[in-house]
Amino acid sequence: MPHTRTRNFCIIAHIDHGKTTLSDRLLEHTGTIEMRDSQAQFLDSMDLERERGITIKSHPVTMRYKAKDGHTYKLNLMDTPGHVDFAYEVSRSLAACEGALLIVDAAQGVEAQTVANVHLANKQGLTLIPVINKIDLPNADIPTVLKQIEDILMMPSDAAVLASAKNGIGIEEILEAVVKLIPHPQGKNTEKLRALVFDSTFDTYRGVVIHVRVVDGIIKAGDPVKMMATNSTYEVKEVGVFRPGLAKMTAMERLEAGDVGYVIANIKSTSDAKVGDTLVSTRAPATEPLPGFQQIQPMVFSGIYPINTADFEHLKVAMGKLQLNDAAFVFQPESSLALGFGFRCGFLGLLHMEIIQERLRREYGMDIIATYPSVIYEILKSNGETIYVDNPEHMPDASIIAEIREPMVRCFIMIPNENISGLMQLIMDKRGEVKHTESLDTRRVMLTTELPLNEILVDFVDKIKSMTRGYGSMDYEQCGYRANKLVKLDMLVNGEPVDAFSSIVHRDKAEARGRALATKLKEVIPTQLYVVAIQAAIGGKIVARESVSALRKDVTAKCYGGDISRKRKLLEKQKEGKKRMKSIGRVNIPQEAFIEVLKTN
Repeated sequence: MPHTRTRNFCIIAHIDHGKTTLSDRLLEHTGTIEMRDSQAQFLDSMDLERERGITIKSHPVTMRYKAKDGHTYKLNLMDTPGHVDFAYEVSRSLAACEGALLIVDAAQGVEAQTVANVHLANKQGLTLIPVINKIDLPNADIPTVLKQIEDILMMPSDAAVLASAKNGIGIEEILEAVVKLIPHPQGKNTEKLRALVFDSTFDTYRGVVIHVRVVDGIIKAGDPVKMMATNSTYEVKEVGVFRPGLAKMTAMERLEAGDVGYVIANIKSTSDAKVGDTLVSTRAPATEPLPGFQQIQPMVFSGIYPINTADFEHLKVAMGKLQLNDAAFVFQPESSLALGFGFRCGFLGLLHMEIIQERLRREYGMDIIATYPSVIYEILKSNGETIYVDNPEHMPDASIIAEIREPMVRCFIMIPNENISGLMQLIMDKRGEVKHTESLDTRRVMLTTELPLNEILVDFVDKIKSMTRGYGSMDYEQCGYRANKLVKLDMLVNGEPVDAFSSIVHRDKAEARGRALATKLKEVIPTQLYVVAIQAAIGGKIVARESVSALRKDVTAKCYGGDISRKRKLLEKQKEGKKRMKSIGRVNIPQEAFIEVLKTN
């Protein structure tokens, strides 16, 4: 089939606007899957995706469609995630396409992530086809959504396709729009092969499977190829495309310019396959690599430790395989006095962190514990040196710190008009400020705010959703660092600091957080033969304290009558023994206590 009849496109939208359902209908309409094999969320292969009803990984698939002009077209589709934490997945999928279907919910309209995805697509120079989905809903407001597409997204609304993925309305029109409006790939079948590596997975029996978009040239089994970034050479064993069903990878004779598929080339090490690399032929190597992807910067950090320290090497291998499948996940070894050997891991957001931890538990059978999430702080020392700290344990002494700067994010929050006052109060509680307010239509408003990243990590989105009954949405981007009154909060157990519970917090909130941690620790630390003091400290100042009462042995039980001085003498002796024990004793906090406290955080 000539490359002029190939179309590479993806589906982008805000979370829960119907991307995956539309993918299901497209697969059914083109006959790629039989109706008897069809099921909801067909492309979502992970159990986690099905349970949560979200897309985590982009899923490429090849379809064949006979258009009204009588020609058969090869359509390479990518279903992408909608959550802001997986925006890197979206950007990589966009790089392998010439066009995109932009899905907008007819009832909810343009959302925060819709705007962000349009910016990403425009940056890549893609052709966008707006699709208004869920037009069959009773509360669908099509005229308002068409106006939003023009006013907010700056796109002509007359090109929008009206559809209902659930009921199969408008599917034929969408496929015809893809064929007519999205340009064909521009590459040529020359000798000089150039293929962009946009994803990869690890197969136990076949090694690393790289997902490629062939830009120029032809690749087939037996060809000698080279990775430009690592300069490693391999022999291609198999090439193919992605088809839905049990045999997801379908072997082909060759991949040509414009094709999206996979390459297996005996790549054994996960570190040799880098996302964004260019695959070239060693017979006629291309000198210019393809533009890769912007290096992603993690925004949230957390320590991940194996509960059984003997599993450290297994965890390291599992993380290497997971990083191959998720290039936005980074990790490096670290050790903790309390938790032993583990890894400092970087994530794009809290949902990303949660998904990675769950995948480690399910897919690799790892029993792990994670520390409280933190961000990267910029610390200016008294001598003018600037350092970056992602772990409270690496914080220098307070006496040599001139100022601590925390990362800030610019949030775009879309909410119904009646929730403005509640959101303003929430932003003030989170130490943020509103920069700009814009009315989108008669019902909704968009607030542009600046907040510390640390404040929106845990419960900010949940509070917006509960406050607006699910109608609020949020997107954010980094906007530099800002100096603030930040301090390191240490937790002391019997006078000894416990590094796993250290955190960097705002001075105004340090006392409340210290009191909450001390109360929780009091519940989980086992009783000793002496009183154990649990203290929260900022530098040398104690800001909160709880005590675990001592076990009491009744030493006077053997005294039957006699003078009171006999009992007093025994009690004094016991008191001296406990005092000596407290000075040399060490409280061993059990692993279960760490798990309980870190869970509550």
